[in-house]
Amino acid sequence: MKWPLLLLTVHLLHAEERAATAKPSDSDEAAYPAIERMIEVMETIRQRHPDVDQLTYDRLVNHALEGMLSSLDPHSSYIHPEMAAAMKAHENIDPHIASLGITIGVRDGGPYLSALTTQGPAAKANATLNAQILLIDGKDPAGMDLAQWVKLLQKAPGETTTMKLKSLTEPKPYEISVTHVRVEEKALTHAQLLEGEPKIAYLRLAQFSSDCHNLVEKALDDLEDQGAKGMILDLRGNGGGDLHATIQLLGLFLPPKTTVVTVRTRDPKDWETHVTPEQKRRERNYPIVVLIDRMSASASELTAGSLQDLKRATVIGETSYGKGSVQHIIPMNNGTALRLTIATYHTPSGRTPHGVGITPDVAIGFSEVDRQNFPLSLVKNTLSVEQQKALEAWQDPCLREALKVLRP
Repeated sequence: MKWPLLLLTVHLLHAEERAATAKPSDSDEAAYPAIERMIEVMETIRQRHPDVDQLTYDRLVNHALEGMLSSLDPHSSYIHPEMAAAMKAHENIDPHIASLGITIGVRDGGPYLSALTTQGPAAKANATLNAQILLIDGKDPAGMDLAQWVKLLQKAPGETTTMKLKSLTEPKPYEISVTHVRVEEKALTHAQLLEGEPKIAYLRLAQFSSDCHNLVEKALDDLEDQGAKGMILDLRGNGGGDLHATIQLLGLFLPPKTTVVTVRTRDPKDWETHVTPEQKRRERNYPIVVLIDRMSASASELTAGSLQDLKRATVIGETSYGKGSVQHIIPMNNGTALRLTIATYHTPSGRTPHGVGITPDVAIGFSEVDRQNFPLSLVKNTLSVEQQKALEAWQDPCLREALKVLRP
């Protein structure tokens, strides 16, 4: 019988990690009955399930591990051997299709939806996490590789992709049609004095690129020279980005060497504290409003939360996304890998946006009209005359509240 040896091996591996400061609530001895239960279930499946093609040990264990990782948090995942091989073969291919809000994974059955962006186009079209992709625009992905799947799924904004999917929990496949959305490539999309408000600077940061702090500083220099005495930093829809650039950007508005972010791992000895730069070129002590929404994530949440904690800005909008964690790709010896959450980000007060988001000082209840019109307002010069007229009748509720804070 090989299972006692397996149990012993697993138990020894488990024991190697006992040195961690924080431990799971159960004892080491709990490993035995838990692993025995998993083995009993697996053997029962192998003996009685009629579809023998699905019952290899590799397949059952890989899918069990997939469920184990996905149960931890939305950002941890098991990387199947097929996906690990594809990542190695296509190192320059990004499996995330931002215009659809999906990430493609590969497992024994072919491509599947390994991640879905909350409130992204595919999620709104009722795509389900971990669903197998059976057809892409009527084409069978069998025989294609990761690069070919990504190419099929990359389209211009406004174009539509149709996918036939098979959920793990539903008996019948289903089809969705998803319209691609515009993905902003520029970090700083707007930097101007607010229309009708010559003393208020409006900056919209779409992403935290590695140079975004330089772009913001240069824009503010110009706007301040024109008379700006207050600022609106719009982080709505900003999914985050470079942590170092985030710290540098916070340094524009906070005293030097201010603690703004702490990265906390299981062991407090490994915690990392990040402070603003030791020097700053220009003082910026004017009032600030930060705008966030449910798609503001990661670095956006750290920026809003840090400025909020330090009483440096008023945060307006809705509770943010809740992505305040660090993931590492950890290769396994058997050709698989883990994408595992290994730390959480914390603002100066010690709170983390992980799983809860940042709560604004002034909460805004966005209507569907607001959600439709806000992205249009960012590209108003590209709209038709009819669209521009319709947009003129709409008032941005976040900007309305921001002006109440910033006007003298």
